[in-house]
Amino acid sequence: MNYRHAFHAGNHADVLKHVALLAICDALTVKPSPVFALDTHAGRGLYRLKSGSAQRTGEAEHGIGRLIAAQPRNAAVARYLKAVQACRAAQGHDAYPGSPWLLAHALREQDRIVCCELQPIEAAALKSNFAGDSRVAAHESDGYAAMKAFLPPKSGAQKIGRGLVLIDPPYEAQLNEFDAAVAALREGLQRWPEGVFALWYPIKLRRALRPFYRKAANLPAKSALVAELLVRADDSPLRMNGSGLLLLNAPWKLDAALEPALGVLLKALGDDGGSAQLEWLRSAL
Repeated sequence: MNYRHAFHAGNHADVLKHVALLAICDALTVKPSPVFALDTHAGRGLYRLKSGSAQRTGEAEHGIGRLIAAQPRNAAVARYLKAVQACRAAQGHDAYPGSPWLLAHALREQDRIVCCELQPIEAAALKSNFAGDSRVAAHESDGYAAMKAFLPPKSGAQKIGRGLVLIDPPYEAQLNEFDAAVAALREGLQRWPEGVFALWYPIKLRRALRPFYRKAANLPAKSALVAELLVRADDSPLRMNGSGLLLLNAPWKLDAALEPALGVLLKALGDDGGSAQLEWLRSAL
């Protein structure tokens, strides 16, 4: 696998994914009972935007860079920007938090986090970045296989009933990756039907995703919600024009938190032809 998330850290797709991730964490931690989080394609968890891979692509300038400059007034977006600021206060002015860092700082002492990364160099960095946090277990392993290993989650002999699984694959297999992801979601839901599952996906030509939407709507979840942000028109199959999140068993009122946030992100990050939408493929109501 040649993919390195460091090239894309802080871009518009990360912004969408991380705004939603923090909103989910906040919804799950309203109650005092323990929460479990599994990050199946975790990367290294912490990135530098002013050196190396991220600087070469410049994608962060059009993502987190534009959002910081805009300083929009929205609760979910402000929550995310505050987390980025906290990361930079602790790690340096050019730091950017990956999903493991955000999970570790949004969840609590009683919660448990498992992060998986298949690429050896990235996995070693992941382990190093979280070596001092006993709540975080980092594994050099395949994320899809990890769902079999860690679901349903337990604390001692007790099953943990609340939490989330974040699936953020590299999509090197392009559309074929959707089939692998849907199969993993189906198995994950069978093992942990009460869990929240979030699958990130890229959007090039949105109409090409219709088979995926149909399959997602038929997964054995109580609900299926998609949140999408396109920063430009989806008129080219050669570039990522936007991205989306499939949210299964979304927490109560998550849609109400994300809908205005999507509009704010579109205004800050979108160019001509951009769009945002929140759509229930299947509602719990």
